[in-house]
Amino acid sequence: MKLSIKLLPALALCLLPFSVLAETPEEKGLAIAQEADSRDSGFVDYTNDVKMILRNKQGQESTREIRSKTLEVDGDGDKSLTVFDEPRDVKGTALLSFTHKVGPDDQWLYLPALKRVKRIASDNKSGPFMGSEFAYEDITSQEIDKYTYKFLRDDTLDGMDVFVFERYPVDKKSGYTRQITWLDKEHYKERKIEYYDRKNALLKTLTFTDYNQYLDTFWRAHNMYMVNHQTGKSTTLIQDNYQFQTGLTDRDFDKNSLKRVR
Repeated sequence: MKLSIKLLPALALCLLPFSVLAETPEEKGLAIAQEADSRDSGFVDYTNDVKMILRNKQGQESTREIRSKTLEVDGDGDKSLTVFDEPRDVKGTALLSFTHKVGPDDQWLYLPALKRVKRIASDNKSGPFMGSEFAYEDITSQEIDKYTYKFLRDDTLDGMDVFVFERYPVDKKSGYTRQITWLDKEHYKERKIEYYDRKNALLKTLTFTDYNQYLDTFWRAHNMYMVNHQTGKSTTLIQDNYQFQTGLTDRDFDKNSLKRVR
């Protein structure tokens, strides 16, 4: 019996070693990131309250009270507005962020003492946000095309099965060379991220805890803890009072909205 010539390529493909047919680490890392993004798509909008706790190297604390709202944008990155209510010296300070799927994000900071809107330049995105250990680039939505990816390994973290992968910022002005992410396999939610500086030294670690599910679909961490290993400082974000699909529109996120915040 002679094999059809048309079947020979298919037969040869089947006989290839599994390692040849398997995803590359880069393909697998990207696939994991895409699945995580897909699971969090469709939330439309939400608002929430945030308590920001700043700690210096000696452990002394200061607290800030924040309101935040986010709008999902079809075909582009999210829009967000963050407003400080307490303490008095930062009351009314507001940050407006337009995240883009590709290219630099747009961010504007309103300083009530100066009654002026200041655009955050691309060169400053790696700077600290309001004295915290979160950089301006950390608090925008983390769009897939902002990074390239590489799967590292399967692992466990705090008893959870997780994927571990690296992502590399596309933006040459990013403050990071790479980030290592631990993502749980059950819900595809971030559990830990390590940030490496421009010298490829470990700079910060962010951990996510106390996840809650909303609308039977969307997961949000109510506690985010960022520690700076090089300075000994840390910042905790305690997030609560999430409200989804509140009817926000683009008008709630134009630059004039910065001056309207109360």
